[in-house]
Amino acid sequence: MCTVPVLSRICLESYNQPRALYETLKQRGMDLVTVTDHDSIGAAAELCHHPDFFLSEEVTCTMPSGTEMHAGVYGMRECHHEELQRRRNDIESLLAYVNENDLFITVNHVYSSLTGKRAADDFERFARDFHGVETRNGYMLARANLMAHEFAQRFGKPVTGGSDSHTLAGVAKTFTEVRGARTPEEFLAGLRRGQSVAMGEHGNYWKLTAAVCGIGGSLIQAQPWMLLATALFAAAPVVTLGNYLREIAFIWKWGPRHFSQQPNAVAAEPAR
Repeated sequence: MCTVPVLSRICLESYNQPRALYETLKQRGMDLVTVTDHDSIGAAAELCHHPDFFLSEEVTCTMPSGTEMHAGVYGMRECHHEELQRRRNDIESLLAYVNENDLFITVNHVYSSLTGKRAADDFERFARDFHGVETRNGYMLARANLMAHEFAQRFGKPVTGGSDSHTLAGVAKTFTEVRGARTPEEFLAGLRRGQSVAMGEHGNYWKLTAAVCGIGGSLIQAQPWMLLATALFAAAPVVTLGNYLREIAFIWKWGPRHFSQQPNAVAAEPAR
């Protein structure tokens, strides 16, 4: 469900249907497809029969500092989902499970306030224990993506890119390329070896505002009585402006502070 107050009980974060999503991705040129739903693998049932599909998930994790972050877990099987969810509030346990099962884990949107507050210790953990970094998110500001890219370079991390699109309008416009990979297995192997390139669009105020309005339109289609609350979505530009300013403040706060660290302040563990 949507996490925005008032709408959290009636509005979904996304109304994308797995089959329509897959077809749109293929039409827009994607050779391989994965879906990283928040704490869900709901798309797997409809898409797992495609040979060019592999299963992934975005796991909401609690850090030792008490802050939250989103971790991308790639190349998993359905049996991993329940265990990842069980361990997501114990990051040590979750990371141990990921490594034991040879999964690939990334820290997503490092320099975004999306998941709330951040602590200095979080960045050390990201650099030491996570295999890769999402360096291009289709709905994050270009500056936030650039800072994530610099973070990945500084600590020798493989990179990923993804649309993070909650509507069909933005899918496949930001993506990860591993040249020469023809199958999910080859793609994941190249990702682990650091052969990936994050490509495509960044986010901005207008793109996010359009997406919020698109979700509102989908809600009204799903629940026509919501036409009575159209005024809520008329406020979308104001809400997304507040989000834009909050993101700028977050980047300003953490960017300079983090990059005052020395590269050898933490020891990055290479992906297996």
